Amino acid sequence: MPWYTLLVLAVAAERIAELVVARRNAAWTLSRAGVEHGRGHYPVMVVLHTCLLACCLAEPLVAHRPFLPVLGWPVLALVVLAQALRWWCITTLGPYWNTRVIVVPGARLVGAGPYRFLRHPNYVAVVVEIAALPLVHSAWLTATAFTAANALLLVVRVRCENTALAAAAPA
Repeated sequence: MPWYTLLVLAVAAERIAELVVARRNAAWTLSRAGVEHGRGHYPVMVVLHTCLLACCLAEPLVAHRPFLPVLGWPVLALVVLAQALRWWCITTLGPYWNTRVIVVPGARLVGAGPYRFLRHPNYVAVVVEIAALPLVHSAWLTATAFTAANALLLVVRVRCENTALAAAAPA
C-alpha cells in the first residue's frame, strides 16, 4: 500500500497546486470586476474533496482492501487521464479558471480546448477521479459514497455556474 499512499498524496499535492492557481486567478478576475457566485456550496465542496482523500487511505487499511490488478491498473489509467483533462481545462481557461465560481461580466465563453466538446469538462475530470481513485486499491465503499455525494453537489454547482455565466454573458 505504500505506493497507493504516495498516489493519494500526489493527488493531494495536485489539489494544493490547483488552489494556488485558483487564488492567483481569483485575484485577477476580481480585479476585473469579477463577481463570485455560490459561496454557500464551496465549503461543502472543500470538505467533500478533503474527506475523499482521507477515506481513500482509510478504507483499504480498515477494511483490508487488496490491490486487484485487473481493477487497479485500468482505474489508475483513468486517474491519470482525469488529471490530464483537468490541467487541459486549467490551461485552456487560463486566468478564468477557478475552484470558485467567479465570472467577469461581459467576458465571452471559452470555446477552445476541451470546451469545444463539452460545456463542463473539468467536472468530467472530477467525476472520473472521484470514482476511480478509491478503486485503485479496491475502496469501493469510498468510491460509491463519494460519487453519490459528488453527484448531488454537482447538481448545485453546475446550476450555479450556468446561471452565473448566463447572467454575465455579453449582450
